[in-house]
Amino acid sequence: MYKNSIKTWAVNDRPREKFIQKGSEALSDSELLAILIRSGTPDRSALVVAQEVLSLANDNLSLLAKLQLKDLLTVKGIGHTKAITLMTALELGKRRRLSEAVDRSKISSSKDAFDLMKPILEDLTVEQFWTVYLNNSNKVLSQQKISDGGMTATIVDIRLILKRALELNATALVLCHNHPSGALKPSEADVTLTEKVKKAAKLMDIQVLDHIIVTDQSDFSFADQGRI
Repeated sequence: MYKNSIKTWAVNDRPREKFIQKGSEALSDSELLAILIRSGTPDRSALVVAQEVLSLANDNLSLLAKLQLKDLLTVKGIGHTKAITLMTALELGKRRRLSEAVDRSKISSSKDAFDLMKPILEDLTVEQFWTVYLNNSNKVLSQQKISDGGMTATIVDIRLILKRALELNATALVLCHNHPSGALKPSEADVTLTEKVKKAAKLMDIQVLDHIIVTDQSDFSFADQGRI
């Protein structure tokens, strides 16, 4: 048994035992990760390995979810199986948040739209543009990805947005895209696109309620800022 083995720690300090005795809320992020990692290396415990994994993301779980398989494999003690286990746990957390958002599938405010789309967009490293289609009671009919882009932009075909709206008999829609950079300020292209979609949709008696920009930490609403 190696020097830093968790098995040599006091029972109350071992992550699994601590989980059983005190519940998951009592564990730190690194202790929760250590349980998933299960074992360390001959000279480092699972907790030390977990702390190094967290350090890759500056101790930020949101940033951790952005890491790729190759990033996790740079940590000594993390092989493909453990890396996939960690990525799977993070993906399940994301899907849980998405399921909760879908349950509240009526858009009554920019916060509702943000809560609905954040689980989809928050961890992406490239821009994606989505449209949320609504009926006349503002209930969500569908969420549709319109385009993928690069780090700073994505090309949006307005015809695709409106084609899907007509197929769904939608009476309103919310535009949404992410800024991987974390910048909340809309670009000139964002403003121009919003106006073009709004004008085109109006010809079909479809209302553009909002355009939401999603980042890891916050959001920008055109409607809340009086810009739509």
